[in-house]
Amino acid sequence: MRADDTLLARARERLFTAVLSDTLDGMGHRDQAFRPGIRPLDEDLVLFGRARTGLYAEVYSVEPGENPYALEIALIDDLAPGEVPVLACQGSPRIAPWGELLTTASVARGGAGCVTDGLVRDIRQIRAMKFPVFHGGIGPLDSKGRGKVIAIDVPVLCGGVHVRSGDLVFGDGDGIVVVPVEIERRCLELALEKVEGEDRTREELQAGHKLADVFARHGIL
Repeated sequence: MRADDTLLARARERLFTAVLSDTLDGMGHRDQAFRPGIRPLDEDLVLFGRARTGLYAEVYSVEPGENPYALEIALIDDLAPGEVPVLACQGSPRIAPWGELLTTASVARGGAGCVTDGLVRDIRQIRAMKFPVFHGGIGPLDSKGRGKVIAIDVPVLCGGVHVRSGDLVFGDGDGIVVVPVEIERRCLELALEKVEGEDRTREELQAGHKLADVFARHGIL
């Protein structure tokens, strides 16, 4: 069940990837964290929004008269506020789907960030815009003639995680987790409860209580 706006606002303010990952583990969803090689351009920024997926395939040429960016453009032009392009490139070292101009267009539409297991370029300009981008590497390559979007809003495997349009994506300096839309309300509620328990645990540890005693009381570590 989808979370309402109030719950989403609390989650955006209070949650972080580690507590969401722990909560998903406890709910039996143990494969929701992106592989560790997918890193943020700026570790101080937090990404939180709903996925819009794009599936890339490697190519080695461009047909005469073809617009190789057609579906990529369609995805970005259709972004709603709070949405996050999730661009699955199969980890290709040849495809850099994200750069300054797509960032500019996404900012104008209220996009909440970008996630890709491909490469990113124009990184100084993106960092200056304070737009959260998670990537599988940095490189100058244009995707033209190397990769193109073959489908949008389809289930993808990105960074080792299955992602569908509408799933919640949360990223910070520790990485990225994906919360499936059908469990998001319960997951966020449980994660917020866990944050409150971690706050109590931290306070008791700071007061000098023994770790074993605190863990016995709260079961949080």
